[in-house]
Amino acid sequence: MATRDYIPIDIEDIPQQFEIDLADSTFVFQINYNETDDSYSIDLYDMDMEPIVLGEKMILNVPLWDDIIDNRLPAPSIIPMDESNTETRISSVNFMKTTFLYIDDVAEEGEEDGDE
Repeated sequence: MATRDYIPIDIEDIPQQFEIDLADSTFVFQINYNETDDSYSIDLYDMDMEPIVLGEKMILNVPLWDDIIDNRLPAPSIIPMDESNTETRISSVNFMKTTFLYIDDVAEEGEEDGDE
């Protein structure tokens, strides 16, 4: 079974901004923390610091930008996940401990077979 790569984030250094290469493009991510509801969000920029999506809240097991159609978005899905399936939400207690921001570039078994 193949494993997914995750995006390393230093939760002690939030808001944190960094460049990341995804597929054939480079993006700038900014990770933000909201103390009021104990949640994290991402601002996504192109390399010229032009905003693509601002304030995308991380929701467990929901791909980022899932409801946005924009050809500037990264090619692989990025999904906040807990691979042990024990968490119910992302919080300061579990983020970067049991819950990580995974790059979903691993094909599921049978995915190339077409419709099920």
